[in-house]
Amino acid sequence: MEHMSWISWIVFGLLAGALAKWIMPGKDPGGCFVTMLIGIAGAVVGGFVATSIGWGSLSGFDIRSLLLAIGGSLILLWLYRLILKKKEG
Repeated sequence: MEHMSWISWIVFGLLAGALAKWIMPGKDPGGCFVTMLIGIAGAVVGGFVATSIGWGSLSGFDIRSLLLAIGGSLILLWLYRLILKKKEG
């Protein structure tokens, strides 16, 4: 399969979100559901960034794809927490 299907990206994103939460623990409103959504979005963001900077398209499950997805998830999780802090304060 040349390109990952949407279902594959969702599963990959769930894994990336779980690993991002493990790397950056803390209490987040929304719990696991929000973390999963952040993971899915992070996988997409990581893939988009990689393609944009010329690292080529992501076409399968490999360590580079996983690291990019986790990186995107960490960035989104950090931004999510930053936005919530500003709303509270």
